[in-house]
Amino acid sequence: MQAFGKFSTNFDIEYISEQYIYIPQADEIMDVEQLEKMLQKKRKTVAGTIFLYNPTLSPVGYNNNSKLASQGYLFDGKYCELNFDKNCNLFASSIKDGYRGKLIEIKYLFNLNKADIEPTPILEEFDADLDKYTSNQLTRYDKELNYHDYLNIRLSGKFVFFGSGNKFDRHHKNIIAYARNIAAQAAKLGKEISFIYDNNHDATESQELAYFIPPVATGKLKEVRANAFKKAFSSYPPSIVKIG
Repeated sequence: MQAFGKFSTNFDIEYISEQYIYIPQADEIMDVEQLEKMLQKKRKTVAGTIFLYNPTLSPVGYNNNSKLASQGYLFDGKYCELNFDKNCNLFASSIKDGYRGKLIEIKYLFNLNKADIEPTPILEEFDADLDKYTSNQLTRYDKELNYHDYLNIRLSGKFVFFGSGNKFDRHHKNIIAYARNIAAQAAKLGKEISFIYDNNHDATESQELAYFIPPVATGKLKEVRANAFKKAFSSYPPSIVKIG
């Protein structure tokens, strides 16, 4: 598997603006030029979308120990190959038959390319930004680079697998509404919706509440969630899987 992406920056804040993973037919290696050719035919080449919370990514040759700008990265708007993060490691071991030779787009609730943003004051800023989103007021983070206009969101492929989070602070009402609106819009667009869930809610409630358990965890939950994710992607399109 390979991962590719584009990065953007505004006012010294760094975002990922696009990300795709390629599931190889065998052991072939794809370059950026081949990726761009595939993306010209998205209807045929993109199988679906995986929605996560926020990225911590770097291009090959760079790292996440400091801002990309401080490492000399040029934000030129071009695709580059990405180092694997924990999500990509899981995807590479889990997504195989039924997806070979296809791209999967990776989207995030928030595109801010920064580790460990929850729980931090950043989420307070996100919530305040989302309260202003439809107004002309200035936001702390770039409206177009960090957030999705859910009514006009573009989702390629047949499915959306949500792993975008299940522990939203009840005080962050705008974040909760934003997550639910994206999930509802994906269903409205006719996408096959899948996710993993637990005993706290049934599948219908989980989808309505945007209660989508992230596939990557630590400790005793690591293997449980990874296995549930693998089970979900053992079919095409992926299925809804209960854990616990």
